[in-house]
Amino acid sequence: MAAAALRVAFVDSGCAPRHQNCVAAAAAFVLDDRGVRRIEAAPDALGHGSRVADILLHCAPRIELLVAQVFRERLGTTPLQVAAAIDWAVECGAGLINLSLGLREPRPVLAAACARARAAGVVLCAAAPARGPAVYPAGFAGVLRVTGDARCAPSEIAALGAEHADFGSHVRPLDGTLSGAGASMACAWLSGLAARHLAAAGRADQLHAWLRAQARHHGADNPGSRTHEQ
Repeated sequence: MAAAALRVAFVDSGCAPRHQNCVAAAAAFVLDDRGVRRIEAAPDALGHGSRVADILLHCAPRIELLVAQVFRERLGTTPLQVAAAIDWAVECGAGLINLSLGLREPRPVLAAACARARAAGVVLCAAAPARGPAVYPAGFAGVLRVTGDARCAPSEIAALGAEHADFGSHVRPLDGTLSGAGASMACAWLSGLAARHLAAAGRADQLHAWLRAQARHHGADNPGSRTHEQ
């Protein structure tokens, strides 16, 4: 019997019709006066999540996607929505969760969701800005922090080991445009490469070392050359 496909969740604006054959489950998380509700995901109206999905599937074509929609009309969300999306992804069997987003405050509800995911053995990859204050969930312990690195071509990794980020990667979406370029797309590239490793029976507890071994660049690049997204 063939092994089950690796499930990779991405917490974002959804995906495009071209990705549907690779989607195992999808849900939207909306906030109202009663709290966070889970509803049917809508088509991606912003394009951000679709670009993330493109990269994930380019790097690891055989994964199954879990689509957790927290952006709808704009690229804005809350810790409650992201926490609910992470919990749902874990329940759906995610092995890795891509978080191409960053929130300013380290809210306990989000920290707790990340801790639950890590305790379940799920890898969390989150976008980190190239400069300025930390954002979350990248700022939480055990989360792989990824920023844009101008030295990296597509599918390349920079092992930074820096105060602000663990790794850097390519800053542009798959089509090479500047749309959404920055830490968000770098996070997707790193997640895709990590998913490729995990899908090939690589161990999650050895992922950090594996990524460092694959890195083409080591140490920080010139901060003035980085393209990044908050």
